[in-house]
Amino acid sequence: MRHRLRDPVAGLLFVLPVLVLFLIFRIFPSLGAAGMSLTDWNIGGEWSFIGADNYVRLLDDVNFWLSLRVTLVYAAIYVPLTVVVSLGTALLLNQVVFMRGLFRGMLFLPYVTSFVLAGVIWRWIYEFDGLINGLLAHAGLGPVAFLQETSLVLPALAVVSVWKGFGYSMLILLAGIKSIPASYLEAATVDGAGAWQRFRRITLPLLKPTLFFVLVIETISAFQVFDTIYVMTGGGPARASYSLIYGIYDHGFRSFDFGYAATWGMVLFAIVLIVSLIQRRFMGRGEV
Repeated sequence: MRHRLRDPVAGLLFVLPVLVLFLIFRIFPSLGAAGMSLTDWNIGGEWSFIGADNYVRLLDDVNFWLSLRVTLVYAAIYVPLTVVVSLGTALLLNQVVFMRGLFRGMLFLPYVTSFVLAGVIWRWIYEFDGLINGLLAHAGLGPVAFLQETSLVLPALAVVSVWKGFGYSMLILLAGIKSIPASYLEAATVDGAGAWQRFRRITLPLLKPTLFFVLVIETISAFQVFDTIYVMTGGGPARASYSLIYGIYDHGFRSFDFGYAATWGMVLFAIVLIVSLIQRRFMGRGEV
């Protein structure tokens, strides 16, 4: 009995510091936010229990439904684009032999760049006198209001976020590709399978668990977008980029209505959980 308990206890001791940090910085704040959403907590620390009033108020809040639509549209643009770019670059890097580490570092560099710095740089690129419109002017085309047009602002922000964050998913997918036995691909090549057939019949099915993980983390990232919007648009124009996280910031740190901001946060948590479960259902359970 003592021998059987020794290994689990030793493993628990190794992970205990991380578990303690997770409880302190993740679980306890989440429970606190859930409790705060049932109050009218204000900046002075005064509060009173109001039950589900904040949730009823949220259902009648036009700005909440607007921010939910903005977030969903942004996620629908950002997530597929990030997965495609990450997978494409991972496949290309897998074929690189010469100076592979240099190329990996160059592609991963934007990920470690500050979101604020990336936002400032890309805001200049999108401006009327910026890089893109300068190239369009040389081509005889008129300037494009990337950040001023309500129909263009979300795609423009999604491109910035993809450029900033695809490096992380690229490395994860590259590791997944490397884990595929080379003998499978060699056997398929001997049987006459082309590059597309090998990718569709071998690489993609075996990469499915990794793709699921990337899909989940990028979806969560899309629903949590804030830095890029804060730096580049401030929720505009006409609240066309007013995301859920920006709404939480607006109510919590501008209006100091912490109880209502916590309500937005709990609803966002529920939405992300539901979307993740749906993704798990469609991606398949057996492979994850």
